[in-house]
Amino acid sequence: MFNLTNIDDLDDNCKILLDMLNENDIIPQSQQSDLVYEIYDRGGEYHVQLLSILLHRYYDVSIQINSIDGLVFELLLQSNNSKVSHEMKTRLSCGIVDLKSDFDIDYLPLQKLLLSKQFQKADALTHVLFCSLSQITGNHSRNWLYFTDIMRLPSVDLHTIDQLWQIHSGGLFGLSVQKRIWLSTNSNWESFWAKIGWKVNDINCRYPQEFIWNIDAPAGHLPLFNQLRGVQVLAALFQHPAFL
Repeated sequence: MFNLTNIDDLDDNCKILLDMLNENDIIPQSQQSDLVYEIYDRGGEYHVQLLSILLHRYYDVSIQINSIDGLVFELLLQSNNSKVSHEMKTRLSCGIVDLKSDFDIDYLPLQKLLLSKQFQKADALTHVLFCSLSQITGNHSRNWLYFTDIMRLPSVDLHTIDQLWQIHSGGLFGLSVQKRIWLSTNSNWESFWAKIGWKVNDINCRYPQEFIWNIDAPAGHLPLFNQLRGVQVLAALFQHPAFL
């Protein structure tokens, strides 16, 4: 194991980045991501410093990992610094999201799909995972959800799924992102559909060809989650304790 850079010994730009991350709600995400790319493009020792920042935040249980940490993680996976690559495999082999589940569900396949930006496959798997949780908690074999199933779903698992979507989409996707947008429309479903791109010119998008399966999509566009079955399931999710 090689020595990481002490937080007090970081380069000035890296110190600025760490301060930005610690004030995430204040500093625009675009400003943070621009600085991450600037530091990463300097290569060599700066990859080590970025890894030091990432691990400092990852091991601090009081810190909520966010999409900028996700960007650092994804960039460092591409680092040609052999020491950084080794540390990433040793310390962060399962990613930076704690893949917790109340029912021992394996969320690593979802993480891998989101890491590789296979958003359509990740969306399909998310539906399967929700149904699996519902089958366990509701003792049924249906491959779809009723709104009455939602409150039985464990907050721990919903948080894991949401964190994976957020962190590996640059904060663009996820149920909590969708709820935030929904609230910004004063809970108006028609405005919400238009804002997240599920309706275009007042016409429902057809699955899958008219949905956008990359980061050019509007914020909140994914996961689709039961969009063909009305609003009750999504409304119930927005009221779930995991998203309050």
